[in-house]
Amino acid sequence: MEATAISHGRYAGAVAAGHPMTVNAARDILKAGGNAFDAALGAMCMATVAEPVLASFGGGGFLLARPVNSPAKLFDFFAQTPKRGPVPGARDFYPVVADFGPAQQEFHIGLGSMAVPGVVDGLFHVHDALGHMPLERLIEPALEAARDGYEVSPFQAYLFSVVGPIYMISDAARCIFACPGDPGRLIGEGDHFRNLDAADFLDALVREGPRLFYEGEIANRIAEDCRDGLGTLSREDLASYRTVEREPLAVDVADTQVFTNPLPSTGGVLVAFALKLLEGTMGLDGTWGTADHALALLRAMAVTEEARNRTALSQLLGCENLSAYRQALASHPQARRGTTHISIIDGDDNACALTLSNGEGAGYVIPGTGVMMNNMLGEEDINPQGLDSWPLDVRMGSMMAPTIIEQPGRLMVLGSGGSNRIRTAILQVILNLTAFSMTVEEAVSAPRFHLEQGCLDVEPGWPERAVQALRAEIPDTRIWPDRNLFFGGVHAVTAGPDLQQAAGDPRRAGAAAIIGR
Repeated sequence: MEATAISHGRYAGAVAAGHPMTVNAARDILKAGGNAFDAALGAMCMATVAEPVLASFGGGGFLLARPVNSPAKLFDFFAQTPKRGPVPGARDFYPVVADFGPAQQEFHIGLGSMAVPGVVDGLFHVHDALGHMPLERLIEPALEAARDGYEVSPFQAYLFSVVGPIYMISDAARCIFACPGDPGRLIGEGDHFRNLDAADFLDALVREGPRLFYEGEIANRIAEDCRDGLGTLSREDLASYRTVEREPLAVDVADTQVFTNPLPSTGGVLVAFALKLLEGTMGLDGTWGTADHALALLRAMAVTEEARNRTALSQLLGCENLSAYRQALASHPQARRGTTHISIIDGDDNACALTLSNGEGAGYVIPGTGVMMNNMLGEEDINPQGLDSWPLDVRMGSMMAPTIIEQPGRLMVLGSGGSNRIRTAILQVILNLTAFSMTVEEAVSAPRFHLEQGCLDVEPGWPERAVQALRAEIPDTRIWPDRNLFFGGVHAVTAGPDLQQAAGDPRRAGAAAIIGR
């Protein structure tokens, strides 16, 4: 499947996502008469099979829906912190090192790293609210893929290698993620991957509903394993989980209306803030890649970085009480890792942006389900008081920012993975689409840069004058030798009266399709 697609005239839908199988699941549902939300839920289920390092029923996510005849709505089914903290010194919680090649990063995994997952509840909640086709039909492609298996792609093999210690940590994990016939070796490129327990889980889930996961046999097993193995999740944590419907953050920039993820998540707020900063700025009214463009973008990133300290964001959001804003943000820990995205517009102009995450995975596979649980509590960023301390029983926030953009005669849907780089990746693609009138393929593929903590990382491909201007402003600048997944994975679709475009980010082996009528 191609990474980009374009079509003129009538169409049944446009899809972009992180794997061809994810795109195919959505495509087939749209061809069968499903709407954008049906297709997104089917693609979400497939992503848990085809992109298991990034998406899992043991994780969480956000779905931004813009039905054609009703207001946009954000469905928050991200992770929830437990109702109680860990017993000091009695927690299954330990570090592992992920190998990114040039750099290594330490993560924490174990039963004590797991937050309450929301993907199962989100699936049923969104389907009840917006679905058209029967849920059995939406789950069917993922169930078949889990049962029959598929060949591991080079990119998926790379992701497995980065987090290999987690996916080989236990017998249960090795049964799924080890090479077939060689339990001592992690699955790799060209190997046949299948997850029979996941197929059985999907079959049981569609028959028994979300109670199976949150109140039934699976909930009991998670709670028992946590009790016996020094985890923190309880039956009460699981039974009380609910998807939250939120009003999206809506920001007008010139003739463009942007809908994105609101508080308590920060990613959408930071994207919107940067767009407002850049409104009417010199350098965004001409040619991409000039020194003026690069400097305007860099300075907006720098101010946005300062805004993460909450002062400027409170002004953007119209908060009258800064201390109240600070308290709201501080009380919702932010998770920032292991993410994939799905963008869909159907032929009736229903639009859907869906972003999912499982962190890196906790190493714990729920017995009999093939589901790897999240390790959202394993980030130092969400526990500034220490890794044994977090706000109790609150919805976690995220840098994830599923986004829908409306212009006269044009609809755009996008989102990204990429940890803290999500906000700058989405910002740059939006500007490429709106300020520089790029095609979706051009907008997604164009070189990016990212500023964080005084260090500027720059992809190759920027004109030399722009690079010189950036270096003069930020001496600590690193020019990367190649385009890299470090800079996010933006999967985007656009639709107008006579032209539809879709692009999966090549940095993350993305795929795309236009479905004709």
